[in-house]
Amino acid sequence: MSLYSHIQKTWNKPKENLGPLWKERLMAWRREPVTVRIERPTRLDRARNLGYKPKLGVLVVRQRVDKGPHRRTHLPGGRKSKQQRTIKALRKSYQLIAEERANKAFLNCEVLNSYWVAEDGRHYWYEVILVDRHHPVIVADKNLGWVARPENRARVYRGLTSAGKEMRGLHHKGKGAEKARPSRRAHNRNM
Repeated sequence: MSLYSHIQKTWNKPKENLGPLWKERLMAWRREPVTVRIERPTRLDRARNLGYKPKLGVLVVRQRVDKGPHRRTHLPGGRKSKQQRTIKALRKSYQLIAEERANKAFLNCEVLNSYWVAEDGRHYWYEVILVDRHHPVIVADKNLGWVARPENRARVYRGLTSAGKEMRGLHHKGKGAEKARPSRRAHNRNM
């Protein structure tokens, strides 16, 4: 077995396989800020699978997201429609929210992809792979150079990452996915 397959096997059941290291990590990560740039990925096999390369212009960020419903912070007074409640029902996944928040913290970068790292009763942690679109090493790279092109700006906000495509229903084809393309909104407009 290769090194990556050993890492993957360990992360199939992380609580059991990592043992006390799992609890120590969670205790340390709870004390950290919400967005933390890290030197190297925690799950090397998953990061390499999603396009991570240890080179200049590629960085990894650990992003913490709170569990639970998405609440409006303040409801002003006055009459409200029945739809306006304190709890918003969003189609966004926690992973997509983590990618957007990481991109807001690093404005000169584009989100390449992200993966789950840990969770407890209150939080999820995702590691987001970001690429600096202005870095000359990235522009010259044949595998990552496409990120530097202007049509790939703000791709996380347009649902072009893997988590965004999952939210838009584009990971399914054929029967049961007839209304997903070109988008749900475009499908309803043509009816």
